[in-house]
Amino acid sequence: MTVSPGEVLGIEGHNGSGKSTLLRILATSIRATNGSVHLFGRDIRQHPDWARGQVALMSFTPGLYDDLTARENLVFAANMLGRGHDGIDGVLERVGLLRESGEKVRTFSSGMQRRLALGRLLLQAPRVLLLDEPYNSFDRAGVALVNEVVREVIAAERGTAVIVLHDRHSAAGLLDRVVTMQQGRFVDATAPTRVVEHAGPSLVMGGAS
Repeated sequence: MTVSPGEVLGIEGHNGSGKSTLLRILATSIRATNGSVHLFGRDIRQHPDWARGQVALMSFTPGLYDDLTARENLVFAANMLGRGHDGIDGVLERVGLLRESGEKVRTFSSGMQRRLALGRLLLQAPRVLLLDEPYNSFDRAGVALVNEVVREVIAAERGTAVIVLHDRHSAAGLLDRVVTMQQGRFVDATAPTRVVEHAGPSLVMGGAS
């Protein structure tokens, strides 16, 4: 499986088919038991620290610190990334949480928490977006925000997105291709839904499991 710059790949499959595990492998959170993953020509197992600087993973669960405010969560994330705090207000405004930036995350609705997780992802300025059911808990405005962020990252970084889908409806018009996973393998791929100008492979997955 090869995913090229500018391409948005959707992944479908039943629970337990390996979709989330694949994203965690691509994010270097876990190691593949066999196969390989090459990112922009480099084997991520040989260059894991470099790979983490290229990739941002938004998991199914937000993974936020409940006792910190929205701003404090992003400040902590920026510190971990070794980056300054100048862009935090802009990110909070982008995801619609600037007015709530001083409130603790435990008081947020699930949709607001997902917005903050999306903001944390924006801080990373990744070239590869890995999104695990990103539309979960979002209303129409939230769904539109996810799709806008994906388009913005791809346009700005000549990037790539891999999205685990519960259904295709929310991502309509965004996806270039959809594949189906079953027992850790790709078993079906639809034809591209739109033409993408490729500039060489960015993400190559070879039998990872």
